[in-house]
Amino acid sequence: MKTHTISIDFPSDILLALNESESELIKQIKISLAIRLYLAGKLKLGKAAQVSGLSRFSFETYLSENSIPISNLTIEDVMDDLGKLK
Repeated sequence: MKTHTISIDFPSDILLALNESESELIKQIKISLAIRLYLAGKLKLGKAAQVSGLSRFSFETYLSENSIPISNLTIEDVMDDLGKLK
């Protein structure tokens, strides 16, 4: 998979204030971005998992553990699909 690097500047004491390592902060930023893009409908679940740096299963588990739905289907969508199957 081809990647692109984006730099973000933070105040020099942010890691100390957060009591996190740089790698942990990067991991959390990637997961947060992936969730935001997924919830906004800009990325499907699989692509959001790629952005997060997690496997799809791990990303789905993370979403579930944080009460974030892994499906955007409404009851109307399900009923429409059911009607098409009949």
